[in-house]
Parts: sequence; C-alpha cells; structure tokens
Amino acid sequence: MRSVVVKLGSSIVASPGGEVRLEVLDPVCDEVAARHAAGDRVVLVTSGAIARGMRTIALPARPSSMDELQAASAVGQGRLYRTYDDLLAERGVPSAQVLLTFFDMSARTHYLNVRRTLQKLLEWNVVPVINENDTTTTDEISFGDNDFLAAQVAILLGAGRLVLLTDIGGLYTADPSLEPSAELVADVRSIEQLEGLDIGLSASPLGSGGMRSKVVAAEMAAAAGIPATIADGTDSAAIRAALGGEPVGTTFHPQPGRVSSFKLWLRYAKPSRGSLTVDEGAERALRERGTSLLPVGIVGVAGEFSAGDAVEVRAAQGNSRPIGKGIVNYSAVELREIRGLKSEAVRERMPRGAAEAVHRDYFVLE
Repeated sequence: MRSVVVKLGSSIVASPGGEVRLEVLDPVCDEVAARHAAGDRVVLVTSGAIARGMRTIALPARPSSMDELQAASAVGQGRLYRTYDDLLAERGVPSAQVLLTFFDMSARTHYLNVRRTLQKLLEWNVVPVINENDTTTTDEISFGDNDFLAAQVAILLGAGRLVLLTDIGGLYTADPSLEPSAELVADVRSIEQLEGLDIGLSASPLGSGGMRSKVVAAEMAAAAGIPATIADGTDSAAIRAALGGEPVGTTFHPQPGRVSSFKLWLRYAKPSRGSLTVDEGAERALRERGTSLLPVGIVGVAGEFSAGDAVEVRAAQGNSRPIGKGIVNYSAVELREIRGLKSEAVRERMPRGAAEAVHRDYFVLE
C-alpha cells in the first residue's frame, strides 16, 4: 500500500475572481476516490484559502499587507475545506482538515507529532486535506504556494510519489506562453539538466509560488528517494496519469543514496540561525571522511544562535561556498570563544561541553 501526496496550487483551485474551480476539483476528487478504492493512501495539500476569502469579502486584488492576507485566509479556509469535504463525501471518502505552520515542520517534536497524526488518519482511510495555517504564521505567508510544504509532507511520510498539479503541462525549456518553440522536459534525472533553463516566478495574481518553487520541491522529494511529477491539473487525463504513477508532464526521478529521515528533516525543514566558516582541513574531513566538526577547524562564526540550533557550515575557500548544515553543541558566543582551539584548550574553557562543535550524526552535506 503506497501513499501519494498531491498538491494543488492557487491557480487551479481558484479562478482569477477567487471562485473555486469545480471543473478542476471534481476530476481531482474522482481520481482520489479511485486511488482510495484501489488501496492507495492519498494526502491533499491545497492552496487557495486567501483567494477564497478574497471572493467572499469582494476584495478586488490580492492584499499585500500581512494582516490583510491573514484575515482573508481566515475567511476563506473553512469555506475551502468544506468544498473538499463535500466533494470527497459525495464519493464515499472521509477527509480531515490539517493546518500546519513552518514551526510545526521545523521543530523536531512537532514534526514527529505531525507524522504520527497523518499516519493515523491514513490508517483510518481518511484523506488529510492540508494547508498552511496562514492566520497564525509569523513568517511570510507561503511555503512557496505550499510546494515546499507538500514536499516536506511527502518526505516525513516516506510517500511513494509527490504530484504537483499546476496550470501548465510540466517543466519546459522556456516559458511556452512566450516562446512557442519551448519543449517539455519529460524527465529530470540530475540537477545538471536544469542548468540554463528559464524557470520563472509566479504569474498568477492569486498565488505566491511559480515553476521555480515547484522545481525546488520536486528536487527535495527526489533527493529523499521520492519520485515527483509536475503535471497539468486542469487536464483530467493528466491528473489520472499523475496520481496513477504513469508518465505525464515532468518526472523528477529519485536520486541515488538514501538519507535518514532525521537528516532530511535537518536539510529541508529546520531553518539555519547562523553559519560557521571552516578551514580547508575541516572541509576535507567533513566532505571526504564524514567526521564531526571540531572547534579547531572553525575560522568564523556569523549570526546569533543557541546550542541546539541549526547552522550552515561554509568553506573559507571558494567564496564561502556551503558545505552542509548541522546542529551545534555550543552557542554563537561560546563558539567565538573557542573557535580555532585544540580539544585540550576547549576542555579547559568548557569543561562540561562536548568535544565536537557539530557531531557527525547531526550534520548533513549540502
């Protein structure tokens, strides 16, 4: 039994006027019901609450201020979920509303609680309908039109497939609306294939994502060993093929090499609070031998962070290029005091502290 995470962006959930596009949601729910009957477990990640709220209170354009965005979302979220719940109930499929924030994904205990809740809902054959809780978020309202949120949900569940439904047939070599000779990129097997492609931002007045955020979300899933598809959510045949795992649109194939769920969470969900710059010897040890980062190899500390926070680790050579991300055993203040010191000197300064600035078990390469 496999799980499929399906994400629907604002451009296909709502019309430019903020009306729910039933001509899209009906075939999506048809296919969700078909997959549900076949024994697959389906998770929906939807945008559109702000657009739905705009329609209800007759706003002429997408708000720009945070309080207006949050208020519009509060108006629209219940109405949006009710649409999904009604459409799925008509097909005999129970659903549950799940609202998440960036903090829910970045705090490890919350992340694990989210996973347990979603797993239980799927065990009960309930379809979770997930959206970002825009009303309470304190960061910018967007996981990238929920593309990043969908990728993170797929990763935390270990999904069999991520499907990103949008208003275009997939990833093209250029914007097909501007360049008639643009060709569909049917398969992406390595990041190098994307070099030179014009991957633009959102053109929709209702959304906040665009092809770039979908490509990054698909890359995240592929790096976690999960195939990802970008497909046309306005085409019922494409919807059926994408959810069924058939070739359609653009498929990002899983990358070789497995990474633990903890390190996937660290890489993609936990935000960096600062950075450490390391010398050439430490860089080589991290990249080639997979060792821990010791204070002696640190040449610079940027930002203000506490022990237990995540930080970027960057190379002193080569324009401070990123090496990876890790969870530090010391605060920024402490690391400024002990950077460059050998282990014996560190023990004298911090007798109760760890030998490592970042332990290898809590470090992931870029």
